[in-house]
Amino acid sequence: MPPKLPRFKRKIPHEGAGRRTHPLIWLLAVICVIIAVAVVIVGLVVFIGYLVIHPRVPVISVTNAHLDLLRNDYAGLMETQITVVVRAQNGNAKAHATFSDIRFNLTFQGQGIAMLVADPFEVPKNSSRDLNYVVQSSSIPLTPDQMERINQAWKQNEIAFDLKGDARTQWRVGPLGSVKFACHLNCRLKFHPMNGSYIPSRCTSKSK
Repeated sequence: MPPKLPRFKRKIPHEGAGRRTHPLIWLLAVICVIIAVAVVIVGLVVFIGYLVIHPRVPVISVTNAHLDLLRNDYAGLMETQITVVVRAQNGNAKAHATFSDIRFNLTFQGQGIAMLVADPFEVPKNSSRDLNYVVQSSSIPLTPDQMERINQAWKQNEIAFDLKGDARTQWRVGPLGSVKFACHLNCRLKFHPMNGSYIPSRCTSKSK
């Protein structure tokens, strides 16, 4: 008979065999988890606090204007120059505000005159910044209806231009990031063409 070959049986380790994790390591892990959860909770409280308290959102408004020039002829051409002061207001006393993507379209009876734009800029806490625009137009051809409206404006000593557009604003809120708003401006700027004076009216953006 051939000799019997040796047999080797794989030993299966019993549960719990090997080194056990030191209790101090478990304690450190629990402390780290608690700290991480606390940071998240504090961040959420800060973020929700901003939403609940609802500080004054950044706004854009027209604070002043002047009709420097208004000229029209019998050929139906209009020339104008308008000075517009736009104010970016940050009413938040705890965070700076960034304004960007500013684009406002100035028109007369649907006829485009100029686009008012600005590069991104920052307004400090509880502060404001004025943007001064001097809008000059070349000869703009008018329709017969628009010509009639200008003639009426001279007779009534009142003329209106429309200013519409958008801007984006942003607050930095703690470690969670930022809160963003979209400002929509839709105003009618009225003037006395005889002396170019501005007729004050409420012209403030709506945010959402």
